[in-house]
Amino acid sequence: MARANRHYIPGYIWHITHRCHKKEFLLKFARDRRRWIEWLFEAKKRYGLNILNYMMTSNHIHLLVSDDGDRATIPKSIQLVAGRTGQEYNQRKKRKGAFWEDRYHATAVERDEHLAQCMLYMDMNMVRAGVAGQPEEWPFCGYNEIQHPRKRYGLIDYPRLMALLQMRDLGELQESCKDRVEEACAFQNHVREIKWTESIAVGSEQFVETTKEKLGIKAKGRQVIGENGTYQLRESAASYQGNFDPENERLRLENVYFWNDIA
Repeated sequence: MARANRHYIPGYIWHITHRCHKKEFLLKFARDRRRWIEWLFEAKKRYGLNILNYMMTSNHIHLLVSDDGDRATIPKSIQLVAGRTGQEYNQRKKRKGAFWEDRYHATAVERDEHLAQCMLYMDMNMVRAGVAGQPEEWPFCGYNEIQHPRKRYGLIDYPRLMALLQMRDLGELQESCKDRVEEACAFQNHVREIKWTESIAVGSEQFVETTKEKLGIKAKGRQVIGENGTYQLRESAASYQGNFDPENERLRLENVYFWNDIA
């Protein structure tokens, strides 16, 4: 299978999704989820990865990061975390073969309100799956860390996240995240939205158009679609899947763009 085209735009916020091989539930054990988080902390130390939010499930992960201008930071970090997690699992289980899907998907997200919406979508993942009644009940997520900051081994870059969301302090950030979650739970407004996992970019029309322009030839055949202030860069409207398949539905490879692999 030919690899997808790769792109890199410095200074962007990226929502990254990476799924286990063949949608297998290879992250069903808490020890493996904890090891993924530990390796993510190592990537933060080793490469300076700027983490804004994260969510682990039993067969895929979500990671929200802010690019620092070094094109190697994100791919090196994903390579470290995914590689070590899969290697340790295979060794323990005496398993052979791929642990992850070959490629991860990255969606550019505009800051401010669209960033907050993306965070909420991530936070509500296990509620959508029926595993938890509230995101706070699931320990392997950024929402839990925001509501209960760690004294050691914290992952989230609070100063950067607060600046991007225009929050004055941690208390305001916690309250804002909590209010959004409570509203989503009250109105059951937590359906699957494929724009966060299949689009190349999500944001205002100007943001998405600018992203398309920066991608140049790599955005050929993609269209800017949307309404009510939220737009996305993806395939033509005729190919748009307006359904709500389960969260572990396979990502469509024709919508996937990646950075160059790092050896």
